[in-house]
Amino acid sequence: MESPPNSPDRKPQGFTTRAIHHGYDPYAGFGSLIPPIHVSSTYAFRSAEDGGQRFAGEAPGYIYSRLANPTNSLLEARMAELEGGEAAVVTGSGMGAIGSLMWSMLSPGDEILTDMTLYGCTFALFHHAMEKFGVQVRHVDLLDGDALAGQISPVTKLLFFETPANPNMRVIDIEAVARAARGHGIKTVVDNTYMSPYLQRPIELGADLVVHSATKYLGGHGDLLAGVVVGSAEDIETIRYRGVKNMTGSCLSAFDGHLLLRGLKTLGIRMELHSDNAQVLAEFLACHPAVQHVYYPGLPGAPGHAVAKRQMRRFGGMIALELKGGMQIGLRFINSLKLFTRAVSLGDCESLVQHPTSMTHSTYTSDERRRHGITDGTIRLSVGLEDVEDLKEDLEAALDAIYAD
Repeated sequence: MESPPNSPDRKPQGFTTRAIHHGYDPYAGFGSLIPPIHVSSTYAFRSAEDGGQRFAGEAPGYIYSRLANPTNSLLEARMAELEGGEAAVVTGSGMGAIGSLMWSMLSPGDEILTDMTLYGCTFALFHHAMEKFGVQVRHVDLLDGDALAGQISPVTKLLFFETPANPNMRVIDIEAVARAARGHGIKTVVDNTYMSPYLQRPIELGADLVVHSATKYLGGHGDLLAGVVVGSAEDIETIRYRGVKNMTGSCLSAFDGHLLLRGLKTLGIRMELHSDNAQVLAEFLACHPAVQHVYYPGLPGAPGHAVAKRQMRRFGGMIALELKGGMQIGLRFINSLKLFTRAVSLGDCESLVQHPTSMTHSTYTSDERRRHGITDGTIRLSVGLEDVEDLKEDLEAALDAIYAD
């Protein structure tokens, strides 16, 4: 019989092959091509001693699905493989992933260093929750990686950033920042939601931990909520048993785990088309007379373009822009779009548009947004998988409509 796709005697396989096959042998699963969904909340022990040994970590086996579930274990193995980490833990949302990591690894008196720009709910977690329990949060400009060493203090425990950042597309040099942090014994955590492991793999560039809102590109179809953390086996065990088990309870259902496994199978081809479409639209918008700024790392003159070329396979499906005329013109533009749906989230097959100041980043005060590089006129586009000429026509018609008045 031919060796199964995951057999160690085969040569290393490509990303999409591993996304489809890694960790599952259909011949060991009653011949089922698709991995089964394990819906049990609890698991039987062969004896009282067996149960005690599992709880003590002395014997393998499942205990309770808040800790682990066979469907989600396969998903975790696959995500660790794709991100280049030793292990992974999946959670009930992206914020569940970030929260479980933070509550696991930080104590009162510790400090987080983070970039100037963060997703609104991450900003709120850090400043409205972590600080309340004695964790210090300090923002530094991580675009200047050489200056990072001088910003690290004796109480700094974690360095956290997004790249590209939500919503203004700041591109941070992962390798340079991680190298500086590691030189001081600081763990680096990268939110890779915007890119996915198909386009960018921070662990291979020196990061210690990677987080995702798996709701976005990993799922890809807007029909689930999930998160994931990837890192060393030791760190993931801590996050699973301290953060998820005891503190947040943010476990993922087996049904959503199944949907994520399905989403991973098409991740590569979807990210290629997201990137194709976004590149065309970014170039169109950059040449339009009504557009003040376009922020997309695939544009040769964009800030961070050189760094993006080094650490990304392609440039992804997210675009930020500002129109001449500011916020009010921007809102009229959003309301004039027909094919782009007005909705938060990102990474879906459908193209989405939203206004960060009044939506995803409304957790910032107006003064905080100014300090952290989020303008009131910023518009965020999540470019979907529709025919690009239809998307371009929708943008052009909306621009023509508001400037014809």
